[in-house]
Amino acid sequence: MKNITACACLAGALALPGFVQARPVTLTAQLKNYAGNGAYLAVYVTDAAGKYKKTLWVAGKKTKYYKHLSDWARGSGLNAGEFDGISGASVGSGKTLKVTVELADTLIDAGYEIRVDSAAEDGRDNPADVRTPLSKQGAGKPVGGRGYVKSFIYDM
Repeated sequence: MKNITACACLAGALALPGFVQARPVTLTAQLKNYAGNGAYLAVYVTDAAGKYKKTLWVAGKKTKYYKHLSDWARGSGLNAGEFDGISGASVGSGKTLKVTVELADTLIDAGYEIRVDSAAEDGRDNPADVRTPLSKQGAGKPVGGRGYVKSFIYDM
């Protein structure tokens, strides 16, 4: 009986570090009114030094345009494993992208940022169109973009 208990405790101890709490986070990007085709967006997380960590969402289905989301493309290496299953249609002028993703609690209030790169066919590329700290205090507070994004907000 002692061996079974010891094995169960050991298995639990080994599994515990791999157990990470996550929560749903809703990302909302409102685009400006601009002339042209739908914008491609990459929403991703960086550490405090700006180093890419994780893709949260990619708007736009044609992968040939992903290179124009330059900071995200460089960080993710355009590895399909980074965006498989987390992509959708591009976002038109004046339209809103709203998606809910799972985000590890360890990324919140730990110096990480959410960034949005944007680009549109025959338009400008906007690396880091939006940058906002990933924190409980920042949740629910709109942030303005520098490119196609009028405002961005995340809610937990």
